[in-house]
Amino acid sequence: MISHPFAPPAVLSWGMANMTESFMQALQTIEASGDPAPLVDLFADETSLRNMTTQEWSGKEGARDFWTRYLENFQSIRSEFFHHTDDGHTGLMEWEATGKLADGADIAYRGSSVIEHDGEKVTAFRTYYDSAAFVKPAAQQ
Repeated sequence: MISHPFAPPAVLSWGMANMTESFMQALQTIEASGDPAPLVDLFADETSLRNMTTQEWSGKEGARDFWTRYLENFQSIRSEFFHHTDDGHTGLMEWEATGKLADGADIAYRGSSVIEHDGEKVTAFRTYYDSAAFVKPAAQQ
């Protein structure tokens, strides 16, 4: 890693993807393929995942279940990241996802996701998003 005297080492990693960038790439890969395995592989055996629900998923099997359920919500989905940062232990991603829900309805929503990691594996994942995007107005039901 090349360091710059005026920036923390985790900020400048020229030519090497940090954990957050690896996570973003893996997410886009599973969204295109429908197979959660490449993203699940980034998670540690002891990990936790949370979204806007009160449920918490744990471990590799929990990660597999979480990402399988995520993909099942959509016919197609693509997350585009417009900001991210990683300090070597925590990554933050701001994103917008667009696609089609399982019932064929168009969807576009924004959110933020946080990962905690040890530089090699994700140890915690939390995501916050506009859940209203998933609710149909009464006139459309």
